[in-house]
Amino acid sequence: MSELVFATTAGTTGAAREALLLARTVRAFAGRFANAPIWLMVPEHIERLPTALRLELDKNKVHLLAFKVSKEEMDFPFAGKTIAAGTAEALAQDRASLLAWMDRDSLVLQEPTPLLLADKEMFGYRPVDHTLIGSPASQPLDSFWSLIYNYCGVDPQQVTPMIASVDEQTIRPYFNAGLLVVRPERKLLQSWSEDFRRLYTLPVFSAFYKRDILYRLFIHQAVLSGTILAQTKNEERHELPYLVNYPLHMHASYPAPRRAARLNDVITCRYDTLAAEAHWEQTIAIDDPLRSWLQEQRRSLDMN
Repeated sequence: MSELVFATTAGTTGAAREALLLARTVRAFAGRFANAPIWLMVPEHIERLPTALRLELDKNKVHLLAFKVSKEEMDFPFAGKTIAAGTAEALAQDRASLLAWMDRDSLVLQEPTPLLLADKEMFGYRPVDHTLIGSPASQPLDSFWSLIYNYCGVDPQQVTPMIASVDEQTIRPYFNAGLLVVRPERKLLQSWSEDFRRLYTLPVFSAFYKRDILYRLFIHQAVLSGTILAQTKNEERHELPYLVNYPLHMHASYPAPRRAARLNDVITCRYDTLAAEAHWEQTIAIDDPLRSWLQEQRRSLDMN
């Protein structure tokens, strides 16, 4: 059984290129985890990836694993990601002690030892960056979050506030779905997937989608929060350090006391659409050899 498995998902060729870059960073910089299994979850109906890309994925020992998802689900924001996560966790139950579920636009730049949960911990997370549709702890629970808590079975009295990473607002637990660490045997991601499929098409939530597109974009994250709160205790949840899942695309607005001085200091990060920008490397100081390595990888993957 592996100590740790990395997993992500991609539904297009461009997305698979990003997943390949993630895999290359694991192989190059993850230290004792450099040879850990890497799984790329792909929808069953995805068109065959270009041969050259498949060969590169294979060269980096990335295992392509198919998951079942309907076209309607794939058309809804992040539904495919949620379902892929549940499928990956189910496959990992007898194969890994820990599963690190990561967005494909992630980079692993140091040995990710902080992802190793303590014995009694079941869920490792980072808070969301911005509150957006989150629930401020200073205000009564609103109608949207009341529905989430109701349908997921959350006891509001057991909710311990957290602080959003970038806007630093004190909010009720709202977990960033960009990187999640779980013990597969607890089936937390499978429960997330099941809860999401059960809830996202309900008319009561459709009314919120019409009111503000942010509810449509982030209901997957809200349901994640409801699922985790309902199925874990406070002591089973572990907030990962801020240099894990660091939002590189928000570097300029990250709170100064915790802003990374160099990309080299970051453990894992997400770059969102930053990689498509011509002068992305000017966002943060990057020392060689990492700077040159990233530039070459982006050129080889046609991400410049």
